[in-house]
Amino acid sequence: MRAREDDAVKALNRRLYSHAFLLPALAVYGGLFLVPTLSSLFFSLTRWTLTAWYFTGLDNFRMFFTEPSLSIGFTNTLVYAALTCLLKVVLGLLLGIFLSSGVRSQGYLRSVVFFPNLLSTIAVGITFSSLMHPSHGIINKALALAGIAGPDWLGNIHIALLSIVLVDVWKGVGVATVIYIAGIMSIPRQYYEALSMDGGNGWNRFRSITLPLVRPAMNSVIILAFIGGLRTFDLVWAMTKGGPGFTTDLIASIIYKQYTGGFYGLATAGNVILFLVVSALALPLYRLLTRHEVDL
Repeated sequence: MRAREDDAVKALNRRLYSHAFLLPALAVYGGLFLVPTLSSLFFSLTRWTLTAWYFTGLDNFRMFFTEPSLSIGFTNTLVYAALTCLLKVVLGLLLGIFLSSGVRSQGYLRSVVFFPNLLSTIAVGITFSSLMHPSHGIINKALALAGIAGPDWLGNIHIALLSIVLVDVWKGVGVATVIYIAGIMSIPRQYYEALSMDGGNGWNRFRSITLPLVRPAMNSVIILAFIGGLRTFDLVWAMTKGGPGFTTDLIASIIYKQYTGGFYGLATAGNVILFLVVSALALPLYRLLTRHEVDL
């Protein structure tokens, strides 16, 4: 009986000892995520400054939904997220296949494709704002040499958002490419050899082997790109500040304008709404995508 009690105590001590290693991670998680999240939920129900606050209930949420540019911001955010996600998924897959095909200098080319992701987003935005200037920008000057009248990339209400989308894709497609390369390189070579022995061509390789087996990597790219598009702020603000008018305003830029106007409680409520929107769209999308993954 005594021996059994000693064994139980030792097992409990081992369990407590192993769980103690989780405490630093829990402290970091609580301090950097859990506490700020709960604080945001609380302050979204208040009107606050750096020195004082008072409870207002759901007034901030009601005011946020009466924001004049909110409908434009929601539409632009969804369009922006969908376009950047689609282009990164497609272009990343094409580049991943190309850079996994044994092409010469593929290591160098992979570095070139990934390099824009290392640049500061603000720096990229300012640089492309200069490149896309309607009269002094290099892009329109190059088009003029070919006899083409370049548009006002960031001043035309019909193409301003699309111009920012293209810059975002240029900067972020490298991450998608790296994820695809990792997925493609994990596919056993025997599958391709067996298909070649059966007379399969390049299209058969892509359709029957690469595309189904790279699905987990594609799902990762879709989720990351879509969430990133929904949360985008810095590139849009650096290039257009939401203009011309409200035509490139996203939810995040509307929230920032409220912060700069001193409406801290209202902006915090906007952040909570953005968090709920991202969660409501990303979680069902993740479940839908992972349902059709193929195991190697």
